[in-house]
Amino acid sequence: MSTLKVTAERLTILEHPNADALELAQVGLYRAVVARGAYRTGETAVYIPEQAVLPAGLIEELGLTGRLAGGDANRVRAVRLRGELSQGIVCRPGALAGVDLAEAAGAGTDFAGALGITKWQPPIPTAMNGEVERAPDLLPWVDIENLKRFPDVFEPGEPVVVTEKLHGTCCLVTYHAGSGEVQVSSKGVGAQGLALREDGVNLYWRAVRAHGVAEVAAGLAERLGADRVGIFGEVFGTGVQDLTYGRSGRSELPGYAVFDVSAVVDGQLCWLDAAGLLAGALPVVPELWRGPFDPAVVLELAEGRETLSGRSLHIREGVVVRPLTERYSPVTGGRAIAKAVGGAYLTRKGGTEYE
Repeated sequence: MSTLKVTAERLTILEHPNADALELAQVGLYRAVVARGAYRTGETAVYIPEQAVLPAGLIEELGLTGRLAGGDANRVRAVRLRGELSQGIVCRPGALAGVDLAEAAGAGTDFAGALGITKWQPPIPTAMNGEVERAPDLLPWVDIENLKRFPDVFEPGEPVVVTEKLHGTCCLVTYHAGSGEVQVSSKGVGAQGLALREDGVNLYWRAVRAHGVAEVAAGLAERLGADRVGIFGEVFGTGVQDLTYGRSGRSELPGYAVFDVSAVVDGQLCWLDAAGLLAGALPVVPELWRGPFDPAVVLELAEGRETLSGRSLHIREGVVVRPLTERYSPVTGGRAIAKAVGGAYLTRKGGTEYE
């Protein structure tokens, strides 16, 4: 899940092709449907992204009572309005009436706290939960920012690789070469510096055992001369999320595919090519394309049908983009990596979004 920030943004206003009373306000590569004439190109307004949870007073002020997602109708999610995908909310809240929004946009001010906006946390089903223990040396996963919000993460024409983003649950495995200890966690639990204690029910441990992930990590640590190795994979199938890829998360062999690998070598954390290192040893996420970076190509690849099953069973969640050569991004303040999520996935009915 991306970082939640509520910021002031300079708008580009576009025509809505199917509604005379509506327009599209573009922020980065996101577009949000707004009332015609409410904003002009070059003006600044507040952008509230998807997965934001709004307080009741702000919902009422924006005229969105009963129109947002979730059991309490307070969560922002993507919708289609007169055929156009609308992601997020563009507004000028009364609480910020005295704020110079243009200046705030330049400073990157985050208004989430001032507006009482919080980040939605997906629920954790019982099979993904378990007893936890402290794990300060666990190699955690990182939040991947959305390409639509940060289109400048990659340079135009920079060589990149695009892989399919799977709809499952993130499984973290850390192998400690010195002790042989294996730690398993989820993204949310791992972010708290915690690991899941091994048991026979927990989905993550079942996947790790069934696919021999710990053994592969041990071999990789020896090969690289690494003190620690992190293997990050997606566990998927029936009982995990609504998109199953033809697998069952309840079986003895849950669906599993690696999307990233890290290692600590000589005290330095390195991110490595999962496909190149693990080909034949573990399942890896499908590669869809590689070539010079073009946001239009990436956004097109985010749509369509999944390829993991080989049978195009359902829609694709989206894609993940990485440079061919791992590097730091001053745009995000971390790795140069981004995701793009498909519109069909965002607006599907009856979808699940567990942690």
